[in-house]
Amino acid sequence: MESIAKISSLMETARELTLDAAQATRNMRPGSTKLLDRNQMRKLLDSRSDRDILDGLRRVTGMMYKNQKTLPFFSSVVKNVASPNIEIKKLVYIYLIHHAEQEPDLALLSINTIQKSLSDSNPVVRALALKTMAGIRVPVISQIVSLAIKKGVADMSPHVRKAAALAIPKCYCLDPSQSPQLIDYLTTLLADKQYFVAGAAVAAFREICPERIDLIHPNYRGLVRKLVDMDEWSQLAVLRLMTVYARKCFPRRKAVKAEAEVRNTSDEFYDEATTDTQNAIDPDLRFLLNSIKPLLQSRNSAVVIAVVRCYVDIGTKDYVKLAIGPLIALMRGAQDIQQLALYNIVSICLMRPKDFVKYASHFLVRSTDGAAVSELKFEILTLIFPYSPNHVKSLILKELEHFSKGTNKSLVRDAVRAIGRCAQSDKATSSRCLRLLLSQITSLDGALAAESLTVIRHLIQQDPDSHGNTVILLAQNLDSATDPRARATIVWLVGEFSGLNGEDNIAPDVLRILLKDFPSESEEAKRQILLLAAKVHLHQVNREAEKAKLEASEGDEKMTMTETHPTQLLWEYTLQLVRYDVSYDLRDRARMFKALLAVPQLATLMLLVPKLAPQAPSPSESRKGFALGSSTLVLEGGGGIHGLRGYETLPPWVEAGQEPDPKLREEEVTASSRYDSPRSAMPAGDMLDQAAKSAPAKGPAIDGLGKKTLDDWLAEEESEEEEDDDEEEETESEEETEEESEEESEYEEEADEEGEGDRLVSS
Repeated sequence: MESIAKISSLMETARELTLDAAQATRNMRPGSTKLLDRNQMRKLLDSRSDRDILDGLRRVTGMMYKNQKTLPFFSSVVKNVASPNIEIKKLVYIYLIHHAEQEPDLALLSINTIQKSLSDSNPVVRALALKTMAGIRVPVISQIVSLAIKKGVADMSPHVRKAAALAIPKCYCLDPSQSPQLIDYLTTLLADKQYFVAGAAVAAFREICPERIDLIHPNYRGLVRKLVDMDEWSQLAVLRLMTVYARKCFPRRKAVKAEAEVRNTSDEFYDEATTDTQNAIDPDLRFLLNSIKPLLQSRNSAVVIAVVRCYVDIGTKDYVKLAIGPLIALMRGAQDIQQLALYNIVSICLMRPKDFVKYASHFLVRSTDGAAVSELKFEILTLIFPYSPNHVKSLILKELEHFSKGTNKSLVRDAVRAIGRCAQSDKATSSRCLRLLLSQITSLDGALAAESLTVIRHLIQQDPDSHGNTVILLAQNLDSATDPRARATIVWLVGEFSGLNGEDNIAPDVLRILLKDFPSESEEAKRQILLLAAKVHLHQVNREAEKAKLEASEGDEKMTMTETHPTQLLWEYTLQLVRYDVSYDLRDRARMFKALLAVPQLATLMLLVPKLAPQAPSPSESRKGFALGSSTLVLEGGGGIHGLRGYETLPPWVEAGQEPDPKLREEEVTASSRYDSPRSAMPAGDMLDQAAKSAPAKGPAIDGLGKKTLDDWLAEEESEEEEDDDEEEETESEEETEEESEEESEYEEEADEEGEGDRLVSS
């Protein structure tokens, strides 16, 4: 009978496994799950079979994440919270957390059952129950949640303690008045020996009491040691915490010049070492910076960027150099990760461009790169350009020249602007950059020509004395320049150089040519032509005034009839053309210039004042100063009308003498077992050798080294056997003597008794 029962149980088990496999296979096929109505779903949830309940819960969970209405099944789902099946418990808890706010009264009915699960023998069930109780966002149960957290903090399982740490911020959101008790629980969890419990405690610490740095002092070194073993989210939380902690607790020491400066400041060998400075770092801060080095090899890009941010914010330049290689390695990832890595690279490159020179080949644009990635790469190339050797400069210019002649308008525009920034940062290559830009003037793309001319104008304004021939070359290309912006830029440059070489200037002739086709020009070009005419006429008026003043000083009062100068005729003709133009703005400008030229001194101050040379800063200058890895860095501090919320700047370095006492970071040695005692750095083999050498040697030694031969060992064994035999004989003789002594003592006692009786009789 027992065999038949076993066979039937095995058959039933096989049947259940077959049904489960068939159900799983059916669910894997897309569109194979049938949609059940509400009554059928409730029938599954109210079934006594765990298989049916699981099927119903999976369907409800799928509907829930598809934003379908699942609230009508609340009572049918929640009553399964007492099921011993852990899979059913998980699904019920997920449903309960999702809908507890909508049905708080029904959710409270399951609190007693969840509280019972806190005492379950399975730690997974206890952790899940604690997580669910904290996730039910009903303020009425805040006291119950606090008691559950207290119980979880003292639990033997680290998984339950981790769940308690993660539940602390949720309880704080329900009832902020519970903060004193929660901080006490947090203090215990921060000192936990399990790394994943401590990591969760740090995350909770940053949410409820980030200003309580005093709680970190006794746990600082322990957290730093556990940092490498934590999960990625805990590592991010601890790194952010340690960055703030270092700013508040470790003063920034003054830089100390290297010894090479004292030796010989004139020697070229020590030139670099003279300017190099090394900061005296606090030992605890150095311990942190050295402990996070392995995290640079993390597979998580956020962790790598967090380590780099830590080195940039609280480290020295040597640590920053160590982090540059792993940061550039992130560019091998997907497009989104590559773009975010480039934002952080640009931010560091604005501060330390020299460290990126040897990685110049990594910033060459690929055909698969998007517009944003290409723009960031061009920016990095321009930042490292002035610090690069000649062959790298040539490589960068060839790269930019190639893309400036492409068909992608956005890439062409970015390449042209990058060439201009390279020319501004390095005067030695400005002539080559200028030739590359001049070749773009005759381009059929008007936007490209205008962009090139804008960059050329910036270069000419930086050194106007050496670019007179460049302006003439630009004036010669006026016929081929068809874009309104391009023509306006050339006319403006001609007007700026209209005062050079006196009357031997091309400006009046250029004005004469432009006035022939004035009505067909764009309004932007007409404004610049009007300004050119005013400048040409004003220069001529000033020259005549200087000439008259010179003649008056020489005493030549001879009256001469002077004819009207051609520039004045050009000015008057320009006014007549503008007078009948359709643009109100242009007619107003003409009247203003006419009134202004009536007072040449004032017109000179207004129109011929020297212009400051424009600077084209890096596009990411607006991102400078934002924390690495933050959304604010990517969005340049924007993010809508009101900007981004939640961004916190780093605190300033603590003043020297105001930092906390370093003794607060000393750990108390509380070894609860022999395994908690510190281990010796000496290997076990060396310890055995040392013990063998320190022990006294028995028997003869050979060559004074204490080594014995086989004969010596055999001789010792024979001597030990003889000693054992002697000891046995001695023990036997001792036993015999003891027996004899006992017999003698008995005999004496008997004799004493007989003598005593004789004495009694005789008496």
